[in-house]
Amino acid sequence: MDFGNIFINYEEAVSMILFGIGFTNLLMQKNLIKKIVGMNIMDTSMYLFLALKGYISGRKAPIVVDGVQSVEAYINPIPSGLVLTGIVVSVSVTALMLALTIRLYNRYHTLDLDEISTRLKKEGL
Repeated sequence: MDFGNIFINYEEAVSMILFGIGFTNLLMQKNLIKKIVGMNIMDTSMYLFLALKGYISGRKAPIVVDGVQSVEAYINPIPSGLVLTGIVVSVSVTALMLALTIRLYNRYHTLDLDEISTRLKKEGL
């Protein structure tokens, strides 16, 4: 196997490792707060990946300074806009998940997903 590209593109490898950590955490944990943390790790890794794909070495942010209007002088602003939009959506989704977790805890007095599922089955819901 040739692992040369991993060392050249180590930022992308770090992003994928973070995604794997978040996904594993999301699947393996039973605690709802830990699942939310796993989801946030996954989100962050995707923002890192998108930011890396939009960055071009030697170029600047797309703000016209000193009259330079050449396209080759600036990075692509689309990935940056997607990252900012994603962060706003992620914060909203996290707030909603935390609010629902608080409601579940107030009702069932546990954050264990298996315990909540068992109690739901006993209630017949």
